[in-house]
Amino acid sequence: MSEAVAVLPPLRIPRSLLDPRLALPTPDAQGLVAVQLEQQDGTLRAIQPWPGVGPAAEDLPLAITPPLEPHAHLDKAFSAAAFPNAEGTMAGAFAANGREAAERSAAHVLERGERALEMAWRHGLRAVRTHIDSLGPAASPSWEALEQLRRRWAGRVELQLVALVPLSHWLTAKGAQLAQQVAASGAVLGGVLGPPFEAGPADAAALLALLRLAERFGCAIDLHIDEGVTQPGRGVRLVSRLMREHRIAVPLICSHAASMALLPDRACRRLAEAMAEVEIGVVALPPTNLWLLGRQPGRTPLLRAQAPIRQLQEAGVAVAIGADNVRDPWYPAGGFDPIELLRLSVLTSHVLPWERQGLAAFTTVPSRLLGQAWDGVLRPGGPADLVVLGAASWEALLAASPQRRVLRSGRWLPPPAAESPSPLLAPLRNAAPADPG
Repeated sequence: MSEAVAVLPPLRIPRSLLDPRLALPTPDAQGLVAVQLEQQDGTLRAIQPWPGVGPAAEDLPLAITPPLEPHAHLDKAFSAAAFPNAEGTMAGAFAANGREAAERSAAHVLERGERALEMAWRHGLRAVRTHIDSLGPAASPSWEALEQLRRRWAGRVELQLVALVPLSHWLTAKGAQLAQQVAASGAVLGGVLGPPFEAGPADAAALLALLRLAERFGCAIDLHIDEGVTQPGRGVRLVSRLMREHRIAVPLICSHAASMALLPDRACRRLAEAMAEVEIGVVALPPTNLWLLGRQPGRTPLLRAQAPIRQLQEAGVAVAIGADNVRDPWYPAGGFDPIELLRLSVLTSHVLPWERQGLAAFTTVPSRLLGQAWDGVLRPGGPADLVVLGAASWEALLAASPQRRVLRSGRWLPPPAAESPSPLLAPLRNAAPADPG
């Protein structure tokens, strides 16, 4: 039996996230349009201009469509306390990750993944792509647990899996066998080109082997590439050249691409154009890159490499922004909160959400790069999915982390745990008289 049509309270929504065919008023200076949505059975039935009855438009809550997390590591999330990387270096992270992986079990990954997906769900994420350490004793239990979580969370958070191995593994017979298994499970092939592994003459052969395997089995590729401050852009240049010379057309993402930003501007833009020509996508990962890269003992870093987001976008490269690591040896913070990532990216990367490409990096672009059925644009007949914020403007969003309500399939989710009073502060309630002012 169908539910009655429900009319949502009026909202301010970015025009870029509303069907361009709708007859709506011109957006305001922040790119927002005041609208009223009708939904039934989890589907939008109508999107109408708000007639302006009641509060002024500038007092309406800001809302966006649910973002996506295009790059995570659920197999090691929340492991920083047990396996710290106190110095915050790439070498320290690699060593701590090795110790953690030696003790990792399916139970560990199930607990971490469940915790991560619950946070992602409550914060408004609708899809998460996670890379999985896929070589060594931790590989099998990690895949077993994450496959189980993928099934368990289907219909709430789409979980995509990527096989993460050193690039050279794809040259071996076991690499080909792994590629076949990954393809059969509907997952993605991955690898590491550049730090924390040394660049070498075999990289081109290994990368070409990976491209051929993806072509053979009909897989997408998502690489960790150029995550360092040496040999600027070497990896993405090699990928672009091999795809062009061998006429290989498989969906391919270069995650990180941080050292590319250290190229002179003209060289950086030429390389970005070459990437656009072969339709390479990029996932920029500012938190982990700015935490790990450019460290020098006793000095505040002046150079902190991350993907050159603006230059890539101007060249026509599809760029998404992700959080990468969450409370593990590679990055000790985070919480699968896309609104916090958006706020952080304004500071770290000058990505401005009131600009179309700035907001697209969290919504419509990762929808395309992750092959989602829904592009993240609201239209009649589409999902009644929203993240409604306790902020009436982009300025208010940046001033303080807002509360939120997440609408999924026409139903409001319980708020994130972060919006509840902290149990750490409970003992203070009766410790002193309350100030009446």
